[in-house]
Amino acid sequence: MRVLMTTAIAALLTCSPALAQDGLKAAVQSDYDMNLAALFDHFHRNPELSGLEIQTSARMAAELSALGYDVTTGIGGTGVVAVLKNGDGPTVMIRADMDGLPLNEQSGLANASTARQTDSDGIEKPVMHACGHDVHITALVGTARQMMARKANWAGTLVLIAQPAEERIFGARAMVQDGLYSRFPKPDYALAFHVSADLATGSLEVPLGITASSSDSIDIAVHGIGTHGAYPHLGIDPIVVASAIVMNLQTLPSRSINPLEGAIVTVGSFHGGIKHNIISDRVDLQLTVRSDNPETRTALLDGIDRVARGTALAMGVPEDRLPTVVRSPTENTPPTINDAATAQRVRDVLRSSLGAGTLTESSRTGMGAEDFAYFVTPESGVKGVYFSVGGTPADQLAGAPGHHSPLFRIEPEPSVTLGVEASVLAAEALMPRTAL
Repeated sequence: MRVLMTTAIAALLTCSPALAQDGLKAAVQSDYDMNLAALFDHFHRNPELSGLEIQTSARMAAELSALGYDVTTGIGGTGVVAVLKNGDGPTVMIRADMDGLPLNEQSGLANASTARQTDSDGIEKPVMHACGHDVHITALVGTARQMMARKANWAGTLVLIAQPAEERIFGARAMVQDGLYSRFPKPDYALAFHVSADLATGSLEVPLGITASSSDSIDIAVHGIGTHGAYPHLGIDPIVVASAIVMNLQTLPSRSINPLEGAIVTVGSFHGGIKHNIISDRVDLQLTVRSDNPETRTALLDGIDRVARGTALAMGVPEDRLPTVVRSPTENTPPTINDAATAQRVRDVLRSSLGAGTLTESSRTGMGAEDFAYFVTPESGVKGVYFSVGGTPADQLAGAPGHHSPLFRIEPEPSVTLGVEASVLAAEALMPRTAL
């Protein structure tokens, strides 16, 4: 697929440095009107599930290739890497995630998704962009266009990536394992943003520290001894054992972890039994575990093993039928923590360029996770900044549906345009023409 640039957009790529610097907002708005609005509409109507972003990946590769970037596809599955070298200087990577969610969209929007896709489990599911990733990839294309137009303002190497499978938190790690930092220029800095339904349009948040919690997916198989429901003494009821495990797990964050530390153990799935009067021999639990530091994470994970085993033993489960606890080898991520000094540099340029009123600060309202953490792990040496862009008009915040809801909706124009402006300004601040 080949994407053609309009004459007007081609002109943007050859404009003078002064015009490009002074007219960023106007240039981004013009690009939105002529290109990005239609691109967002396409992505919103055509979401794809985690690891299956085949058409989305192809479209992103075509868009970035048309702008003159050196594009490679198939990194970590469906990941796309685009490189633009512009003289000597730092390397900055900007990431956008591509995947949708298995939800039936009920937003009422004219461009609501009706897409369906067969997932990796072989089951056909509805698909929806219920977390704003359509905003992210649209803005990445807009950022790519502006960075090309503004080459006179920065020096270094720009790496843009369209990442798969953020929703299942294995896409970032897959790209790193596939040689992202060895086959391509390794970044000194990495940037990403997330559009937020609980933040007003026109607003930005750039935390100086933690931005997202760790996440681990745990499966527990609780074994029992099946029997007739009228003769419970002849068996061991795994539903009762599993229920006790669920309740006892809540003592981990409430009694084993410092109350000033963030810690969550949520049992999101409980499946067992086949009929009213049959005591089954197995119950399956699925958990998500969240924390804000490595020590708490380890304490929670080890505690789950201990609680599952100890509860079962206390309820008479024999040694050869104790619960089986499995930590997912792929669906996990450490916490995402911004590099404070780099985040402050980004905040300073956004405040001076966009106005102090654009930057806001609020308390975290939950423990969402984000696999951007794999790009900026301490051992990588890459300094990361992950920020938020407001997606809901201020007068609609009170009733705005949350992320991962079938009712989720974002105002695309202010979200995309501010996302592009902030990304461009941040990247230029980290790759200045004149060394700091």
